[in-house]
Amino acid sequence: MKTSTRPKELSGPDGTPVPVVALKHRDRWLVGALALAVFAWLVFTFATNPNIRWNKVAEYLFFPKIIDGIWVTLTISVLATVLGLVLGVLLAIMKLSHNPVLNWLSTLYIWFFRGTPVLVQLIFWYNLAFLFPRLVIQIPFTDVGIWWGTNDVMTGFNAALLGLGLNLAAYFAETVRAGIQAVDNGQSEAAYAVGMTPARRMRVIVLPQALRIIIPPTGNEFISMLKTTSLVYVVAGNDLMTNASQIYKQNNLIMELLIVASLWYMVMTAVATYFQFKLEARYGADAVRLVRRPGFLSRTFLKRTTRPIAGTPITLAADDSVTAGKELT
Repeated sequence: MKTSTRPKELSGPDGTPVPVVALKHRDRWLVGALALAVFAWLVFTFATNPNIRWNKVAEYLFFPKIIDGIWVTLTISVLATVLGLVLGVLLAIMKLSHNPVLNWLSTLYIWFFRGTPVLVQLIFWYNLAFLFPRLVIQIPFTDVGIWWGTNDVMTGFNAALLGLGLNLAAYFAETVRAGIQAVDNGQSEAAYAVGMTPARRMRVIVLPQALRIIIPPTGNEFISMLKTTSLVYVVAGNDLMTNASQIYKQNNLIMELLIVASLWYMVMTAVATYFQFKLEARYGADAVRLVRRPGFLSRTFLKRTTRPIAGTPITLAADDSVTAGKELT
């Protein structure tokens, strides 16, 4: 039954009712109205600017080259995020390792890629042929192997994927490390007690629980990656920003094409934000599932549960509730 939030009437010393009057907060409404007026003025000024040809914005909004750029942007974002997450998990495990060499290498990687701008990394990978004209895979100390021309391999798309993915791995490594360290040490001790190896303990016990903390921030990184792909413009990666710039260089509709690109970035960000919200709600619900009362099916089919505590079996009814944070003695 829905309870009312309306405050109860108060009574004075003599029993007469004291009226409860809600505050008006006129200053809040005044500030809100002022902010809304400024916002409306900015929108009106921008929308009625005679230097913006809105008919051209509508014309190029679904232009085939713009749509192709959107798909490339999404592809780079997804693949770079997957690459960054896989490498980030590996780097986090290395950094938490007791092996000083692995720990040092992980720390060096994170420091280097977080310390250099993404733009520099993109340009470096795109011009890798200056250092290595050929990419060779061969058996050491022999002439047996295969090779490729670096310029043929390191296209704008591949350079963008490497530059963005390797940079994102450094940030994911810290997120994964925080998620792993948030898992209670008792879980690891129990895994060791039953004879699990460190690798199996990490794979079976620690990482599945750490995902509850790791996955929601992944949405933030993916949204950030959607906008960071605009830097691929410098390596001609055929993404949304690259294609928009190629169009406005031909017809000089600079502002119109920038508006088109911005609108599509906002749409993609809105969709990604929606799925991020779903992820956070899903994993947030899992986090409190163990301290909530049993559901309908549990109350119907699991009438009584036997749980031994301190060597003595204690029977709990399915509708009994235990306050979180307290122990039964």
